[in-house]
Amino acid sequence: MKYLLLIHMNPDIWSTLTQDDIDEVMSGHDQFIKHITETGELIRTDALGQPAQSAVVRVRQGAPTVTDGPYVEAKEFLAGFYFVECDTKERALELAGMIPDAKWNAIEVRPIVHTQEK
Repeated sequence: MKYLLLIHMNPDIWSTLTQDDIDEVMSGHDQFIKHITETGELIRTDALGQPAQSAVVRVRQGAPTVTDGPYVEAKEFLAGFYFVECDTKERALELAGMIPDAKWNAIEVRPIVHTQEK
């Protein structure tokens, strides 16, 4: 089964971390990527830009409108994700707990119900 492990970051929490904490998170991602690559569970991972760099497109009455910023106003934002393939949901939850950001932020585990490859 394929899962997205979605990293939801709270910038208020991130701003309180020491440089050692930040270094721990970054090196932790390197170790996590190495681990799930070796186990064959990694499909893809991406880090996303800051919400201030995003735009939202809506089509209303046939006309598109574009607004700056994130889709919703919230303290947390989607910072990145891991796309993995595991045998069970329990394993996906275990992997989510291994993501270094889980120590300070939330990791959402969501199953993939349809994939379209190129």
